[in-house]
Amino acid sequence: MKKKGSYNFRSIAIVFSMAMLFYSCADNYKRVGDEAIKKIFPSAVAEDFTLTYTETDELEKNEGVVTAHVVAVLSSPISNDFDNIVFPYRTFPDGLKLEFFDEKGEKSTVTADYGIMYSSTNLIDLQGNVVIQSSDGKKLEAPQLYWDRTNDWIFTQEKFKYTNPEEGTIMDGEGMDFNRDFSFFNANRTYGYMSIKEKKND
Repeated sequence: MKKKGSYNFRSIAIVFSMAMLFYSCADNYKRVGDEAIKKIFPSAVAEDFTLTYTETDELEKNEGVVTAHVVAVLSSPISNDFDNIVFPYRTFPDGLKLEFFDEKGEKSTVTADYGIMYSSTNLIDLQGNVVIQSSDGKKLEAPQLYWDRTNDWIFTQEKFKYTNPEEGTIMDGEGMDFNRDFSFFNANRTYGYMSIKEKKND
């Protein structure tokens, strides 16, 4: 009887050990999975956010007088700041508006449904119904655009629609890059080119 009891106890111990082993493995796997999808929370949230970009006037700077002029204004209903991570960034979940100003003070406007601003690279990722409207009426529409603030350059690899009222044309294409005032515009690929000029009645 003692041998049988000892055998049963040993069997129970083995089964219990195996169960703990499988539980341990499953638990470890679960924790790894949780870590992989761990949510990152912003360090700060700002409502009615506005950020103004300025440039120093070189001529007056050389003369010893430091003045600056506004080159862009970014505004958004909500801004989430993630500056507590290795690669800091800021998100605009409720959309954003960018206003660019040239040397003459003329304004071009950019709107998007969503935006991400990467602090370390000076790059802004604009997503969802991105529309650029220049001061002279030129209009660009795309699902996504990038603004390189360091080089003051805008580019995308997505499809786009470009309307130029001065030339009376609409261009559809994919992939392009240009500067803020559209004085330089390079399209990687174009699908169609249509004239929209209205014929004058005699």
